[in-house]
Amino acid sequence: MANYSISANQLTEGTSVFIRGKLAFARLTSLIEGAALAASDQRKVQNGMSPVGKPHTTATITEAEVQFADPANPTVEEQFVSERRYTSKKNPASGANYSIDSKGTNLPIIAIPSEKGDGTYDQDTSGQELAQGLDVTLVLRVYKPKNFANRGLSLDQVIVHETPRYYNAGGVASGELAARGIVFNAPPRAVQAQPGSGSAVGNGEEPVATEVEDGLSFPAPQPAVAASVAAPAPAQVHTQVATAPVAVLPEAPAAPVPAPVPAVQPQQETPEQKLARLERENAELKNAGSAVGAPAGQGPWGGSGDAQQAGITYQG
Repeated sequence: MANYSISANQLTEGTSVFIRGKLAFARLTSLIEGAALAASDQRKVQNGMSPVGKPHTTATITEAEVQFADPANPTVEEQFVSERRYTSKKNPASGANYSIDSKGTNLPIIAIPSEKGDGTYDQDTSGQELAQGLDVTLVLRVYKPKNFANRGLSLDQVIVHETPRYYNAGGVASGELAARGIVFNAPPRAVQAQPGSGSAVGNGEEPVATEVEDGLSFPAPQPAVAASVAAPAPAQVHTQVATAPVAVLPEAPAAPVPAPVPAVQPQQETPEQKLARLERENAELKNAGSAVGAPAGQGPWGGSGDAQQAGITYQG
């Protein structure tokens, strides 16, 4: 357990901290709640972490660096966040990691570069989760939870510093489409096929569609049409001695046309499967890592403080 020079009760309510890095994973566009929260907390306990216990959003970044307002005079809040970065022993190349579970019913604002190219930002309202590896800044805010003496941190905004990419549970990535000049005005959504009312086929039965794992159905293979076989022309026998009768061989029957084989689409990852995978990866990072910051009993800015678990953040 790491020792820190700054404790939560030293933080000033309402102040902000900016920390920048590469997005490792996030759940920002919807709350982790209900059955998903119960399953998430159970996995956290199994992985040796503290359960969150309330609906929340979450984010983890690698190569995390606090953006000091004045590097020569870091604030107490900036020191607090900087000390709570941690390093993964399994993946030391990822540098300092930082994680936050932000409690509350408000989703963080996601800001993306404006298409105008003038350096301004627009709010991302696509409802899609950001992709791994994006260059982002997490904007944290200090608040005081009710009935608690200490302060906590909430995730108020996520600022994206490059063209946004989104988590893709299956299908063609939007970046690959954009590279070919295909850009959707709104995120495409999977469409469920509806049963048709076509006419009867053959003996009065409807064609049976082939079901795949994602619930979509492909047209049924059409029956191969039997190729007609030309009847052999009867040989004509001439009475002239000089002319021998010619036998006309029947034409070989045409090979039947094979029925089309429906393509099988890759199975899509459900939100629950995605959350379980992301939490497992986060737990591996945290459990395998050590705190980045002050050595035991002494912080980079002097003094001693509370022993706190690396990577654990407070409600917002």
